[in-house]
Amino acid sequence: MTKTIYLDYHATTPVDPRVLDAMLPFFGAKFGNAASSTHSFGWEAEGAVEVARRRIADLAGADAGEIVFTSGATESNNLALKGVVAASGVERAHLVTVATEHKAVLDSARALEGAGCRVTILAPRADGLVDLDELREAIGPETVLVSVMYANNEIGVLQPVRRIGAICREKNVLFHCDAVQAFGKLAVNVEADHIDLMSVSAHKMYGPKGVGALYVRRRNPRVRLTAQIDGGGHEGGMRSGTLNVPGIVGFGEACRLAAREMAEEYGRVGALRDRLKQRLEEGLDGVRVNGSMEHRLAGNLNVSFERVDGDALLVALPDLAVSTGSACNSHGGGGSHVLQAIGVPAEWAQSATRFGLGRFTTEEEVEYAAGRVVEVVRRLREQRPV
Repeated sequence: MTKTIYLDYHATTPVDPRVLDAMLPFFGAKFGNAASSTHSFGWEAEGAVEVARRRIADLAGADAGEIVFTSGATESNNLALKGVVAASGVERAHLVTVATEHKAVLDSARALEGAGCRVTILAPRADGLVDLDELREAIGPETVLVSVMYANNEIGVLQPVRRIGAICREKNVLFHCDAVQAFGKLAVNVEADHIDLMSVSAHKMYGPKGVGALYVRRRNPRVRLTAQIDGGGHEGGMRSGTLNVPGIVGFGEACRLAAREMAEEYGRVGALRDRLKQRLEEGLDGVRVNGSMEHRLAGNLNVSFERVDGDALLVALPDLAVSTGSACNSHGGGGSHVLQAIGVPAEWAQSATRFGLGRFTTEEEVEYAAGRVVEVVRRLREQRPV
């Protein structure tokens, strides 16, 4: 291999060339503002936005009018949590979430707590899954929202979203789902899964950075949100600001491609992930998989290596682009809050390495990566005997 192999698809994905081709005209001749309603430049931009909105809605099993464009999933999560609490009218509203959520949810929850909201953060089981009995018991008369992610960005664990949604329906509580890592990779349907609000992002599914969306249910029940950004009343008054037309077009094209290709792609990527796991376990002892393997995103493998320092491993593998956890936390120091929450011992957590495989990962790359990891782990262990 003469290039660095990219195995960090949970941090971001490369833009699919077909997505880029769809976007390029909107950086050039088709530069209109989608809110300009008095001439053809604006009409053309608005039309392109609405095509993308329908494609995103179709992939989610939603109506186009239920898709609100944002700058990304962080904004979508903030709008969902803060918007629902503000619109609830409950004086001391209660929010339920899980300790393994993305920081965009956990930090939003803490901000709400500081403003007087009551927050319950559930501890997951050792496999990363939420305990449904504990979730049901946590919901009370003042609970206005439950927020549980679809697939974890570090350990890839898939939560029982449909059952969580059913519990929320039973309790007459809204259900928000951060579906960033799952959307465009496996079948997500807001009706079947009983999801009332759902955050998604283009750059995790081969679209551009800087554009996301929030699904907001309009009926059975109709979700009410208080906008968090003011200034023009765009997106049905839920999110003001000039729309990122090229980004939205790219997001729509990424959804069109996913609808056509994701089932086959999911199986291929899962087979590559399983091959990587097999090669690591055949070549090394003292390998631990973090989180459930049974309920796991196809492209994810989060493993720890006994008697190996995680940072030393990454330094010794400049030809592999992998990570020790969430890209959002990689500059913040400290351990992974996800691994801490599922009870991974410190000596294992410090060597945890996340491999993220995706659309452009090849069998040759997986074989090379596995061989390099085995080689480097053996060498590091020799330098640090028991």
